[in-house]
Amino acid sequence: MARRLRKGDEVVVIAGAHKGKTGRIVEVMTDSDRVRIEGVATAQRHVKPGRDPKMPNGGIVEKLGSIHASNVMPVDPSTKKPTRVGSKTLEDGTRVRIAKKSGDMLQDAGV
Repeated sequence: MARRLRKGDEVVVIAGAHKGKTGRIVEVMTDSDRVRIEGVATAQRHVKPGRDPKMPNGGIVEKLGSIHASNVMPVDPSTKKPTRVGSKTLEDGTRVRIAKKSGDMLQDAGV
């Protein structure tokens, strides 16, 4: 069965502390039903000098947190608003994901 959310999808957060923010999905964690979205739910970690070979002087590192998949919805390509996802079989037999509001095909970017 096809997933509702895929890597590369443009999504909007519909619930929680980051409600209203939009971004692209970087990672989908199917085992825990969570997604990582670029620019959303970031956390700062402080690294001591000498701990990380990439940062010998230490510093502040931005890390992406995850959001539960039920708290995000894909963005409709035509209206730029949140939409539910459906599926449709084309004449050549391929199955595609569509936006329920407009009926437009959702892009399968980043797969």
